[in-house]
Amino acid sequence: MKKPILRLAAILVAASMAMGAFAVQAASKSFASHKVVLQISDPNPFKQTLVLNVASNLIKYYGEDDIDVEIVAFGPGLRLLFQGNANKGRITGLGAKGVRFSACSNTIRNMKKKHDIKLGSYAVKVKAGVVRILDLVKQGYVLIKP
Repeated sequence: MKKPILRLAAILVAASMAMGAFAVQAASKSFASHKVVLQISDPNPFKQTLVLNVASNLIKYYGEDDIDVEIVAFGPGLRLLFQGNANKGRITGLGAKGVRFSACSNTIRNMKKKHDIKLGSYAVKVKAGVVRILDLVKQGYVLIKP
């Protein structure tokens, strides 16, 4: 009788810790006075580089603690978040500075019909890229589409 109870307790503790870590990650920049969502929906490598430049410049200007940046990729712009993207190093560096990268699940599902898609580990799937942008704007984020 004691073993099932101990197992259940261990599972509950682990689940609580995991949920707590998720909540901290989701709210990690709630204190930032500037909130920006960057949209990338273009396959052009120059636009992909530009969106990363904008994120980098915002962090340099405001500092990591005073700005919250999320890049939302959908449509052909999802290629920015592919595992083999030429900007992988920059993306990883920006992620280390708190920039989040959201990948549209609708685009992933449609692209998988024709391509083998592997996202970088930094990409977090969201239900729909446009919906994610609308939700962030509703939360006070400013939408920038470089």
